[in-house]
Amino acid sequence: MIVNPIIPIWLMVIICVILLVLKRKGIVPYIRQIIIVILIFIINLRIMIPDENVDGKTQEVDAYVLFVIDDTISMLAQDYNGNTERLTAVKEDCEYIIDELYGARFSVISFNNEAKLMSPYTNDAEFAKSVISSIYPLDELYAKGSSMNVSKEQLINTAKNAYEKKDGSVIVFFISDGEINNNDELSSFADASQYIDTGAVLGYGTEAGGKMYIKSYYSEEIKVIQDTSSYPLKDAISKIDESNLKKLADDMDISYVNMNDRSNIDDILKSIKNTSNVSQKDASSEGYKETYYIFVIPVLLLLIYEFIDYKRRA
Repeated sequence: MIVNPIIPIWLMVIICVILLVLKRKGIVPYIRQIIIVILIFIINLRIMIPDENVDGKTQEVDAYVLFVIDDTISMLAQDYNGNTERLTAVKEDCEYIIDELYGARFSVISFNNEAKLMSPYTNDAEFAKSVISSIYPLDELYAKGSSMNVSKEQLINTAKNAYEKKDGSVIVFFISDGEINNNDELSSFADASQYIDTGAVLGYGTEAGGKMYIKSYYSEEIKVIQDTSSYPLKDAISKIDESNLKKLADDMDISYVNMNDRSNIDDILKSIKNTSNVSQKDASSEGYKETYYIFVIPVLLLLIYEFIDYKRRA
């Protein structure tokens, strides 16, 4: 048995206590009041019980979707839609893409000092979302600067593995602010294009840039990253480098999309869905069944009785 509250339990407890404090006159009416409050509390819990046969539909998309996500410190810059962290926007946008391409197989690579395959291809969309949600940059003590080059080998290998299966298109979403600040030069990613059918390089950040805030290594204090290239120290500002991002997109023969407006990705997602084979299949598996409706009936009957009794007394 599991519970999935509609209203947070702590808030519902407060509401129920208030409803009980408003005590009605008479023992019997107050008992009915208590029963109604208890039933409302139970309904809010949304108790769900195991069910071995949960019928439904499942969607399948013959596509491999690879997210390559920059999680260097610059992705903490607060210049998305005002003062939102770039990485926060990335996580929300990736969830949106996963929902739009639900039924595809998803894989996640993150890169900072090195590239990591955080999830091989999986059709478990919720797992892919949880993996992306867990991404967070290294502490500045360990970070070695930003370079997209470290992702190249892992990207090619992961895209190639999907491409060679020949049972679905390979879609790559490369996500970064394009910033390179470790005296590196952007390598050519042209070798990856032969394994990629479509996708986009998604750019985050603004030309004005934003400050980056991170938890202190020694405490929970939030501090702003400092620019140590000159003295006196100033707050570091990270800016989008669209020239790098556009070059990356050209190398891989995919589109470049500035993601300061999420709707900018909609045309690409629509094209992917139109060119992919999407099928619906019946699914029956172990799951959970709702029980709240069982308690709704007595609540309604009691409320109807209370209304009739009120009108009669009036």
